[in-house]
Amino acid sequence: MMEQVNDANGPHNHQYSSNHEKPWRKFLTHVGPGFLVSLAYLDPGNMETDMQAGANHRYELLWLVLIGLIFALIIQSLAANLGVITGKHLSEICKAEYPLFVKYCLWLLAEVAVIAADIPEVIGTAFALNILFHIPLWVGVLMTGCSTLLLLSLQRFGVRKLELLITILVFVMAACFFAEMSYVNVPASGILKGMFVPKLDGDGAVGDAIALLGALIMPHNLFLHSALVLSRKVPISVRGINDACRYFLIESGFALFVAFLINVAMISVTGTVCFANNLSAENTDRCNDLTLNSASFLLKNALGRSSSTVYAIALLASGQSSTITGTYAGQYIMQGFLEIKMKRWKRNLMTRCIAIAPSLVVSIIGGSSGSSRLIIIASMILSFELPFALIPLLKFSSSSTKMGPHKNSLIIIVISWILGFGIIGVNVYYLSTAFVKWLIHSNLPKVANVFIGIIVFPLMAVYILSVIYLTFRKDTVKTYIETKNDPMQSHVENGILDNGQLELSHAPYREDLASFSLPE
Repeated sequence: MMEQVNDANGPHNHQYSSNHEKPWRKFLTHVGPGFLVSLAYLDPGNMETDMQAGANHRYELLWLVLIGLIFALIIQSLAANLGVITGKHLSEICKAEYPLFVKYCLWLLAEVAVIAADIPEVIGTAFALNILFHIPLWVGVLMTGCSTLLLLSLQRFGVRKLELLITILVFVMAACFFAEMSYVNVPASGILKGMFVPKLDGDGAVGDAIALLGALIMPHNLFLHSALVLSRKVPISVRGINDACRYFLIESGFALFVAFLINVAMISVTGTVCFANNLSAENTDRCNDLTLNSASFLLKNALGRSSSTVYAIALLASGQSSTITGTYAGQYIMQGFLEIKMKRWKRNLMTRCIAIAPSLVVSIIGGSSGSSRLIIIASMILSFELPFALIPLLKFSSSSTKMGPHKNSLIIIVISWILGFGIIGVNVYYLSTAFVKWLIHSNLPKVANVFIGIIVFPLMAVYILSVIYLTFRKDTVKTYIETKNDPMQSHVENGILDNGQLELSHAPYREDLASFSLPE
């Protein structure tokens, strides 16, 4: 239905649907961004850290998964709200808000985060190829680089069809772990105690905890979610914006709840199998040095001889599906900070080549064990880089200059900042204590220790000062655009085009957003 409305700027055509449109139909038009983002919580990096946590600490770190995904839901919804209300995604607002030097530093850190997130995908895919076809790990890493072009060629049949296929394959892995959970009789009391009784006992518990959080909460996901919501047309009315924010919250909540169940299943199964009394000596050795390449024995009770094949297929799907999120995130980060529009295949190829370099070196020198450690290191890098995406998001979403009357409530501000600085504090504490402990017990000459200290301690100080600067710097740029409470403007369905391109068409609904340069 079209109706001509005369306003101060002349006649405009507004397309709207019936006010009696069913809520579930409106909700379905918003489904997509949350599920695409949730794939990052099921990538090989999460699988690696989940299984390491279960093998080393049984159920004791489940509380971190619960807190991490609750926190993820809060911050992902804030990222979605930021895009819906401002019509711009996080990297664009960072570019507009911060000075030139700060802007480029945040861009470089965001790019490093994308690369760190891409490393587990490369290694996970290489492990899958090794299990399926007995290809050497370093050859699998090289072959993984070619998978980018293959994925792009498949996207011409429709990105939603491709995402659906890959998601189904990823959930095959979930079904395997759920079947194994019922077979090994995972104790419900142990799981509940692990979820609600915080503990960090044993050697390496703090390191595993930080790696677990780093795998769950990824900086590039904040940039991605704030951009993906722009693929839906949102009316300029206050009610329309509120409805869109609510629907995106529900969708993200459901998607992350599924991701939470899968992560809990992986930790619980690994913890139960590796702490079983009748565990064979061979499997005991595997649990002590658990890698993605050797974890298929966890499913042997449920799947028998086919466990390795099904596990490898699911691992391959996990690595390839998470490539989509990394590709989109890298595209929006570069476009937002630098206003450079690079074709997706060029951006994907460049990122994967950079990610392959450290993976290739480590796989040749350290083999599967060294590659698994690289995944843990990548997760810790993501955790340490989180403040440089999280603090701007928390500040912008709580600012009246950015969000107007839609800014965060006091309760959300308090909860999000407490959780955010809790994670940041743990990161700084672990970074400081781990480095000092290594320096004290190092076998290097004293001159080398002094030289390393002179370099590293100032970098740690810069890290802390940067966090303080981002926290207390006052926002100066106004991005909130006043909306009209016009009941004639309602939701118009739109989504991801079938050719794989995102149609980001939020701006046409606001005359003063017409000059914004949104990704194609």
